[in-house]
Amino acid sequence: MNILYIDTSSSYLYTGIVSNNKLLCSIKDNLGQDLSRDAMPKIASMFEKTKLQPNEIDKIIVVNGPGSFTGIRVGLTIAKVYAWSLKIPITTITSLEAMKDSCDLNGIVIPIIDARRNYSYAAIYDGDKCLLKPQYIKNEELTSILDTLDSYVIVTNDDISLKGKKCEYNPNILTIVKKYVEKENINPHLINPEYLKLTEAEENKISDTGN
Repeated sequence: MNILYIDTSSSYLYTGIVSNNKLLCSIKDNLGQDLSRDAMPKIASMFEKTKLQPNEIDKIIVVNGPGSFTGIRVGLTIAKVYAWSLKIPITTITSLEAMKDSCDLNGIVIPIIDARRNYSYAAIYDGDKCLLKPQYIKNEELTSILDTLDSYVIVTNDDISLKGKKCEYNPNILTIVKKYVEKENINPHLINPEYLKLTEAEENKISDTGN
């Protein structure tokens, strides 16, 4: 079984092809402002390296957020085009789930993404049990929650001033794919971003209307 994994929810392209529980090829590359331009060619390069054709992919697992609004749209667009045009089954996971499942430390794991303006995207997991569902949360509120926990590990690549042991996020693509390969498939047309917050344009519109 050949699985294509795509995550562009940050400035990084995290992608890989897993075949029969073996990671054939992967890319972990900070593309920055070039993400929208370079993501597709780099994914295509994996097919060249593995000598697989896109129509030989049996399933696509794509991260649908939270994170960079632009980045999320890039990954979802690529994944949905592959899935729809080649009739490949597709499913989604959140970036916070990917971060949690890439941490090989035991106990409570807290993946955190800096959402700026003193907010974060965060969730709290104890193994596969979700103690705090993925959400857009004030850092003050998150700190209050952390103060109630005896021990935990924060998984992040951002400079976040929160107390606790920190673990750098380095996606374990093989582990992620193995865990979610059997997750229920979704109609590509029904896949939507999980921004967890309003876009700036939406926030400005609400501010202007007073609603």
